[in-house]
Amino acid sequence: MNGVLVLRTSPAARRIALAAALCGGAAFLAGLWAAPQRAWLDLLVSSFFLISLGLAGLVFIAIQRLANAGWWSAIRRVPEGLMDLIPWAAVSMLAVFLGRHYLYPWSRPGALADPRLAAKSAYLNEPFFLARMAFFLGVWSLFAALMRRSSLAEDREGGLAQHRRQAKLSAVFLVVFAVTFSFASFDWLMSLDPFWASTMFAVHTFAGLFLEGLAAITLCVVVLRRRGPLAGVVRESHLHDLGKLLFAFSTFWAYTWVCQYLLIWYGNLSEEIPYYLARTNGAWLPWFVIDPVLNWGVPFIVLLPRAAKRNTSVLFAVSAVVLVGRWLGLYLIAAPAVLPGPRIGALELVMTIGFGGLAFLAATRSLAAAPLVARNDPFLAESLRHHA
Repeated sequence: MNGVLVLRTSPAARRIALAAALCGGAAFLAGLWAAPQRAWLDLLVSSFFLISLGLAGLVFIAIQRLANAGWWSAIRRVPEGLMDLIPWAAVSMLAVFLGRHYLYPWSRPGALADPRLAAKSAYLNEPFFLARMAFFLGVWSLFAALMRRSSLAEDREGGLAQHRRQAKLSAVFLVVFAVTFSFASFDWLMSLDPFWASTMFAVHTFAGLFLEGLAAITLCVVVLRRRGPLAGVVRESHLHDLGKLLFAFSTFWAYTWVCQYLLIWYGNLSEEIPYYLARTNGAWLPWFVIDPVLNWGVPFIVLLPRAAKRNTSVLFAVSAVVLVGRWLGLYLIAAPAVLPGPRIGALELVMTIGFGGLAFLAATRSLAAAPLVARNDPFLAESLRHHA
């Protein structure tokens, strides 16, 4: 392939994204004055959504590296762009700690008067919680920086040294990620209700993270192909593979969703069933039903035909639906533990759009900083001929 493809984002688009991010920040500050508990909850949901996008990009890269996959090399910069969201998301995630008393019952003054919380205080205490949060975010940011540095070095140097380095980093990262993300999901989401626990929770949260990342990668690839930068690079076979992954992992998400529900329903233990009783009654029930429809029903039905997986309009629409479903899924995990009923209104909409603007600015900055098609990747020629 001759020439170097570089992303050029229009100044107008960046101004709109910056305005959206500023509006999201202003909405959060206004929410702190009018409805602080709701504002902190929205910050937690949006921050976890953003950190999940970044981690999904890094996990996707690590899996492809360890599998010695060749098909994805032409679109490698897209998950790298998502990966670069991690430091930005880490800042907003750390800010959630400031609102801990509104979110986490175990952190409130007098919480240790409850013997059930006192029994967990060695783990659920504020200094240890903050230390774990800083450690997890720092480790993930470090791996993202190391992978990005190695990727750019491969562009300059060529050869196989950086390729092998990325494979080694990927192997270490996936092990570290499995442990740290499990604990992070326990800390940031499950401890919102410190009297409830699920052995499926970390797996289910990971399934949502990876599904979210696949939807974002697919959507970005479709947009870049339509707008021209990757028009001559991304083939229908690449789209087909992304569509198959999106189809498969929406089903994996549904499998973990059903497994967690059935285990708790069948066990019928008094310390477990309140989680689902809250979410399947009253105003929460319609949202609980919509959750699997968006995250599984739509991608499963729409992406069944082979032609649908190769259609950019279909892939764009399905990816957008899944991203909305993933936000709703996180909201349904967190909100019933904090609020008496669903509050999805202007505050949630503006803050979510604000985080979307932040994600756009960070991702496009990363994509514009290097050629859109990574040079000197040993599998690039294979990827460009993918199913030719």
